[in-house]
Amino acid sequence: MTINLPLTIQAIENDGYHLLTTILINGKNALIIIDTGASRSVFDETRIIDFIGHNNLSEHDKLSSGLGTNTMTSKKVVLDTLNLNGLVLNHYEATILNLHHVNQSYQKIGLNPIDGILGGDVLNDYHAIIDYKNSILTLSF
Repeated sequence: MTINLPLTIQAIENDGYHLLTTILINGKNALIIIDTGASRSVFDETRIIDFIGHNNLSEHDKLSSGLGTNTMTSKKVVLDTLNLNGLVLNHYEATILNLHHVNQSYQKIGLNPIDGILGGDVLNDYHAIIDYKNSILTLSF
């Protein structure tokens, strides 16, 4: 079975692009970046509270790197549902990072803040295919 997520191919400062889509986290719309270079999906530490209704994030003993930063401490939370246009991941153990620097950059160029990044864990597990011509991300399960 396959699902398609519509993509917005967003120009970033005239020399690059980000792929954006909307998913549901616990039934609420969330704007995310599709990032094939991210080893794991991550969600913003401050924005995730809007989706889970609390700030009970557990510290994670691993350091995360990338996203234009040095290593940083990550946190974990279990999301009741992560809905990717019909592909529903129940009790998804989410990695939480401070994505303030990404959202600050977006704000400077007049873009809406993102809630997270869909990375390699989901993209690999569900055999992602990015169709730039038709602006679609296809996932198979």
